[in-house]
Amino acid sequence: MARVASFHLVRHGHAVTAMRRLATDRPHRPDGLVFRRLLGTGRGADTGPGADWRRTAVFAVWADEAALDAHLRAVTGRRGVTERYDVRLRRVGGHGSWRGVDVLADLAPGSDAGPIAVLTRADVRARAWRPFRAAGPPVSVELGAAEGLLAAVGVGELPVGRLGTFSVWSGLAAMRSFSASSAHRDVVRRTRAERWYGEELFARFEPYGSSGTWDGGDPLA
Repeated sequence: MARVASFHLVRHGHAVTAMRRLATDRPHRPDGLVFRRLLGTGRGADTGPGADWRRTAVFAVWADEAALDAHLRAVTGRRGVTERYDVRLRRVGGHGSWRGVDVLADLAPGSDAGPIAVLTRADVRARAWRPFRAAGPPVSVELGAAEGLLAAVGVGELPVGRLGTFSVWSGLAAMRSFSASSAHRDVVRRTRAERWYGEELFARFEPYGSSGTWDGGDPLA
């Protein structure tokens, strides 16, 4: 069977619980796990600087659907969790890698006829951190106002340098319209011209199943 990916957004009752969960989950590898990154998140839908210390995220790739099912059964109902959202992902397209790993390899193919989920992440070079950070707020404002955006969150492996976003869109046309917006287009141009990134990933997925809530609702409902 083909691999599947997943994204998980988890809100904890206390910041200490969230940070402890990030630390204790790292050594644990569920059966069928191919790739995983445990992530901090930004505040609300803001993808600029800032952190929500009570919310964590996970991006993972699984050997098959059964492995993902088993993981979700194991984590459902964890103590200290006040909200969680789990979304299943099939590959639509993209390029790049995550710490040298091609996370899109061998993923089950999906359809781009409906909603689209987008994952971006980058290793920002130290010399480029200041211009990268300064360029972020206008893009975050444009993203928040984008037509067809259903949900978005900033994510990161580290507070500085290894950052990304996960967003859900009504369809491919809405995602492409935002990509052509002025602030976003200018940042993309500068990342190429000024070589801001040491590594990057841009991936599109079909979000083919979800459970739980994200800020009180399911953006795919």
